[in-house]
Amino acid sequence: MLEIPESLTIAAQLNETVKGLEIRRVEAAHTKHSFAWYTGAPDFYAETMEGKPLGEATGWGSYVEIDVGDYRFAVGDGTNLRYYASGEKLPPRYQTRIELEDGSNLVCTVQMYGSMFLVDPKEYDNFYYHVAKEKPMPGSEEFDYAYFRELREQTSVTLSMKAFLATEQRIPGLGNGVLQDILLRAGLHPKKKMGTVPESRWRQVYQALTDTLEKMTAAGGRNTEKDLFGRPGRYPVMLSKNTLGKGCPYCGNTIQKASYLGGTVYFCPGCQEL
Repeated sequence: MLEIPESLTIAAQLNETVKGLEIRRVEAAHTKHSFAWYTGAPDFYAETMEGKPLGEATGWGSYVEIDVGDYRFAVGDGTNLRYYASGEKLPPRYQTRIELEDGSNLVCTVQMYGSMFLVDPKEYDNFYYHVAKEKPMPGSEEFDYAYFRELREQTSVTLSMKAFLATEQRIPGLGNGVLQDILLRAGLHPKKKMGTVPESRWRQVYQALTDTLEKMTAAGGRNTEKDLFGRPGRYPVMLSKNTLGKGCPYCGNTIQKASYLGGTVYFCPGCQEL
């Protein structure tokens, strides 16, 4: 899924690969999908985008956004955005395709659910879109320890660490995927209640959060996710379905999993106190 490391990585790759190229043709809603979301009718995409150059791409939260004239083409969590060079075989099923002047293509595919919005940012009214753009992202100057402490103080102490870090858009783009390694580095179980974490440990949580996301981004994303070219990231995720049943890299205890808050959490019973 598209989380902070992947959105930043893919935006940088777009700027290196296709920025400035003119859009020759656009297909939206090519393959029907009940949980693929758009703004406007399919023809709106072609009418608005064709003949215009691709502008700056930015990554924020769980979105990748590309300037197209006065509009923004924004790909959200759950949508796979891939680059295909001229002559490269395209997948038979896809939701949106942007053909460029050099014959290359940007193709969006959705498996479970995903969005491909084409919006005027001055007029578009969507909570998730705006909150992701407005809130500071980890790694920015605004996301300092004082800001993190403020987020904590505004949250009920009865919430678990997973609920605090990865729900309610408190930190857009920090989802269940990147959460696992953050909490392993912090030494805290996903189900541990916030109120039971002593004050002295919170700076450690902040440091684990910022350091982990920095390492993931520097490595081009997690090895459980793919970049613009369909290549896995180079960050070796410590806790995921791929490491379940293996030894913890810190203490050697067997990594376990549990269902929690609508998803699966992975944890080390030796390192992560509950």
